Amino acid sequence: MDVILKTNDLTKKYDDRIVVDNLNLEIRKGEVFGLLGPNGAGKSTTMNMICNIIKPTLGSVEFMGKDLKKNSKDLMKHLGFIPQDLAIHNKLKAWENVELFTSLYGIKGADLKKAIDESLDYVGLLERRNDYAGTFSGGMKRRLNIACAIGHHPDLLIFDEPTVGIDPQSRNFILDKIKESNRNGATVIYTSHYMEEVEAICTRIAIMDNGKIIATGTSEELKKLVVDDTDSITLEEVFLTLTGKKLRDI
Repeated sequence: MDVILKTNDLTKKYDDRIVVDNLNLEIRKGEVFGLLGPNGAGKSTTMNMICNIIKPTLGSVEFMGKDLKKNSKDLMKHLGFIPQDLAIHNKLKAWENVELFTSLYGIKGADLKKAIDESLDYVGLLERRNDYAGTFSGGMKRRLNIACAIGHHPDLLIFDEPTVGIDPQSRNFILDKIKESNRNGATVIYTSHYMEEVEAICTRIAIMDNGKIIATGTSEELKKLVVDDTDSITLEEVFLTLTGKKLRDI
């Protein structure tokens, strides 16, 4: 399977503190890749470097076979980023939020209107298109956040902790939409500290702790690192064995 994104010794330091430590990842085209780790593991910093939001101290990112830093203008139109912190404007209407972000990719006129309506319809907010984002519930804001990132039909979608602080119904809706986006052809990177979410939607998983990748594989492959009988162990127990930490307690 083709590699759509690759990190090469990706490192981020703040003074003497290493947040991301020589990270080497390969994301295959068409997969849902889960980055699982506790808060503070370096997941969001990694995603921000991949999205060219912050600069790495060392290392590089290859996206679609090209160096992202050198070709960011051409490559970023193929990437959609749903950040952990909401990137929406409460004083703008739902459609205005989507227009603001989608137009950044050069989409105009009738194509822009179509993209706005399709994006809002996709996340179940088309009937609320004229309502201000500030009136939305937490789950609806998360859905609007997704709509703002998909209007330009990116090849790679990056979800950074998209279900933090929302109700179970909204969480299930978002997870279903991620799987649907993948079925429609998008490659997905999904970061979370919720074990059950990663195991439910991801085809391959990397366990990250203290800025490093501890192990990578399918759920079954990760379990086999610990025991031969994979039915006798949960992914959460694998995490505890490999990192010495209970994910839910962090």
